[in-house]
Amino acid sequence: MMACVVEPPRKKKKGRYGVAELKALGKQLLSSASHINNLPLLLSFVSPSSPPHHVLESLLSLHSFFLPLLPKLPSAAATSSAADDQSEFIYLTWLRSKFDEFLKSLLLVLSSPQTDETLKELVLDTLMEFVKEANAAAFHSSLYHKLLHAIVYSNSPATFLVDLLASKYFKYIDVRYFTFISLKKFASTFEEKDFSDDKIAREDGTGESQLSSNMERVIQNMYFIISQVPPIQDSDNTSDLEMWSSSESNHKQLSGDVGADDKSLKSKKPNKNALSVAKIAKKMKLKFTKAWIAYLGLPLPLDVYKEVLVNLHQEVIPHLSNPIMLCDFLTSSYDVGGVVSVMALSSLFVLMTQYGLEYPNFYEKLYALLVPSIFMAKHRARFFQLLDSCLKSSLLPAYLAASFAKKLSRLLLSVPPSGALVITSLIHNILRRHPSVNCLVHREDGVDEGKGDCRTDEGTAANSDNAKTGAMPCNKSGIDHFNSSETDPKKSGAMRSSLWEIDAILHHYCPPVSRFALSLGNDLTVRAKTTEVNVGDFSAGSYATILGAEMSRRVKQVPLAFYKATPSSLFSETDFGGWTFKCEETLEMINGNTDKSTKDL
Repeated sequence: MMACVVEPPRKKKKGRYGVAELKALGKQLLSSASHINNLPLLLSFVSPSSPPHHVLESLLSLHSFFLPLLPKLPSAAATSSAADDQSEFIYLTWLRSKFDEFLKSLLLVLSSPQTDETLKELVLDTLMEFVKEANAAAFHSSLYHKLLHAIVYSNSPATFLVDLLASKYFKYIDVRYFTFISLKKFASTFEEKDFSDDKIAREDGTGESQLSSNMERVIQNMYFIISQVPPIQDSDNTSDLEMWSSSESNHKQLSGDVGADDKSLKSKKPNKNALSVAKIAKKMKLKFTKAWIAYLGLPLPLDVYKEVLVNLHQEVIPHLSNPIMLCDFLTSSYDVGGVVSVMALSSLFVLMTQYGLEYPNFYEKLYALLVPSIFMAKHRARFFQLLDSCLKSSLLPAYLAASFAKKLSRLLLSVPPSGALVITSLIHNILRRHPSVNCLVHREDGVDEGKGDCRTDEGTAANSDNAKTGAMPCNKSGIDHFNSSETDPKKSGAMRSSLWEIDAILHHYCPPVSRFALSLGNDLTVRAKTTEVNVGDFSAGSYATILGAEMSRRVKQVPLAFYKATPSSLFSETDFGGWTFKCEETLEMINGNTDKSTKDL
């Protein structure tokens, strides 16, 4: 006969229960059904406002109580089928409601900023065990979705909980699968208006920044999760696809049919395990792609935006089912300009070279990024290596190669020594790859563009129209026809100019720069006698690297300055031919002016 369910009388106030009394209540609940009234009392202590040791003791007792009963608990939509089982069905339904209340309390404790990390880890492990067992031994996707929702919308930083998930549970293929599904739902249903009714917003006009910070925190938490979920690798085999919930229905859900595209796999009739792995990999790639595409559509904060762009080409693009889907996101990022464009360049370059993306204005945008500030950017090393790769093609028009060479040489006059080294290496490679622009290295004043060695193309023709460009005639000496402020390489006038800036750095105050610049005086058109410079050796340079290299450099001859007699002046008379210095007369004039001014007073 089932015990009668009656809410216990509150003989004691909640604050009067100690750890020993809670432990005794838990033992009574586990020992006999006659103490079922201890269940609501123990549930009342699972709260963010309760002391941690009270929450811990109540959680352990309730976990031990509910775990063996999970297979018997009816679902929310279940109904009684026999009149004889009516009393038992009511009892189990009541237990189901208390279990749901227990789960809700655990989620509140998990997301509360008042909960310490040790208790959060225990709560997370308890919830994940219920995810494994509470749905007839199948993965409880709805409970896991609520768990991720509590982490994403938590008022406390989600880093600790996400790290726990990554270290303990993201190695299971089903956990990763349902994580991508939940993240896609979060991103698809995310709307800024959902934060307009937030209680943190104040009516005094200062609530806007707090609303923005709440929204940014949610997007940041989503990025913590999606960036920590490892995608499935092509080398994964059956032994690597371990599941958290190993039920047959869960395996069928992951390895089920993926659609018409999978018919080719069926026709070949391979090994059953290999087919299952192939299906799981295909479905995982699809969920991975949908989750990332949905997330990139959110209004990302600037710090998250930059971090996404930095990691996209290595961590995301190789694992997408169709990487071309990122073209809109990357092209819009590349059009932003500044450091954002530099960060988007890596992923855009991967799509263009490996996946056939066509971007007509790519070189115009790349040309616009060549500004002095780029040589102080954090990710300049990667940018310069990509710039060198983009200028490697032999099919590059002569006017485009000349524009990049001239723009880089103009930057030689304003960049630090480390920037001058990387520019020199880039110009060296451009001149070696494109012999048609070698005439820019040395061009005398008064040489017309039609009489020189430079070849004409559409860029040169566009630059030759003086009425449109306002350029001066070529035969006028002392005029550089290159327009450094022009953003279009066709209209820059580089083919009518020369790399006179190289001669300036031959006398650079930094010895490594002047020594390296001498290599540009060689005949780089003879490829058999020259080699390309590895830009990566100079792209991450700084004052520290240059100074360290010079200090470790072995010097054979050291310039010395000595005098047989102590000098009486800073400069000798031979230093200034035709000039004489009369120190005595100068002193007399100074003394005379001083006496005169004294008399006037």
